[in-house]
Amino acid sequence: MSIETNVDVLIIGAGPSGTIAASILKQSGLNVQIVEKMQFPRFVIGESLLPRCMEALEEAKFLDAVKAKHFQQKDGAKFVMDGAICDFNFSQQFTEGWKWTWQVPRADFDLTLADECVKMGIPIHYQTEVTDIKISENGTSETTVVDIEGTKHTINARFIVDGSGYGRVIPRLFGLERPSTQAARKTLFCHMTDPKRSEAVEPNRITIYVHNKKTWIWVIPFSNGNTSVGYVGSPDFFDKYPGNPEEQFKALIQAQPELAVRFGESKMLWEPRTLQSWSATTDTFYGNGFVLTGNVTEFLDPVFSSGVTLASVSAQLAANMVIRHLKGEQVDWANDYMKKMMTGVDVFRTYVNGWYDGTLFKIFFAENRNQEIMSQICSVLAGYVWDENNPFVRNHEKNIRTLGRYLENTSVTV
Repeated sequence: MSIETNVDVLIIGAGPSGTIAASILKQSGLNVQIVEKMQFPRFVIGESLLPRCMEALEEAKFLDAVKAKHFQQKDGAKFVMDGAICDFNFSQQFTEGWKWTWQVPRADFDLTLADECVKMGIPIHYQTEVTDIKISENGTSETTVVDIEGTKHTINARFIVDGSGYGRVIPRLFGLERPSTQAARKTLFCHMTDPKRSEAVEPNRITIYVHNKKTWIWVIPFSNGNTSVGYVGSPDFFDKYPGNPEEQFKALIQAQPELAVRFGESKMLWEPRTLQSWSATTDTFYGNGFVLTGNVTEFLDPVFSSGVTLASVSAQLAANMVIRHLKGEQVDWANDYMKKMMTGVDVFRTYVNGWYDGTLFKIFFAENRNQEIMSQICSVLAGYVWDENNPFVRNHEKNIRTLGRYLENTSVTV
């Protein structure tokens, strides 16, 4: 498939934010093309979706294709600390919306969305790297890309959507990257066989284990019988476990009693991998002739699976605004895009910070929990972080801190 030299919209990246944006743009009649540095399928973390993602997948007309893959259905999330359990069921959330979603091996999920784009007539050029972008005063751009054979191409576009994820193409080329305020953390993770899954309570649920106050573990079962397991903590936590990644991972499994029983004899499907200091941010989410989506804008932490949600919602919103912009309509990128996306980011940030400073432990594991409050928090964990009718969205910082202090200073539980 030859690279088109003139398009309406160039999409950088074939991950969920790129493909969702591409599909919505294509449906409006625009000429769209995707360039992707990697070859799909490729591995990436972010394997647990949130219900808010479903609205974006639906608008992009991806739902039928994803349903056909029979991924593991996700109806909620369970948190475990020292034997205590906090169970969130999305059917009990405060906000009207989707009550379920999926747990997915991302290589399969992302390829499914990309293949749907190709079926729609959207060219995807894999192993094609963006090396330079020049944008004129009127917003049109010249993008230089290099394909797998080392051949340079120039793509002229009326607009660029950067969904390049951790590649962060435009922030890197335009000097927009800024250090995150989130603490540096590290993860060691692996996909494993799960022969004892049927012996577990609610074996197909995503479960988050509190290993210690600063370290947690994800367990994400897939419908193919395998399970993703990952430890997340400060880098110095992992220094206590010597050896290569496989030896470290085995020791960590044995250090968590529930996992030692379930996975002590499981096979690792590949050598455990690490990621470190993943949080990132940028000066701006948009500019003359371009918009940033997904992890290119801001990535916080994987604890509440916010990454794919922010990617899909930002792509959905950005695509519709690009359509209006290219029709000649006045678009308020500052308020209707960046401010709105930062509203959701800030809500998730409050909950991420509340997790790591222990505030959410007091709330999640209180003996008698107020169901109305828990349903409002459940909506946040379902990804509905833009619902201003929810007091734990509208006044997220104040209400989380106030509730945490109340529980700390009184014997009365909520």
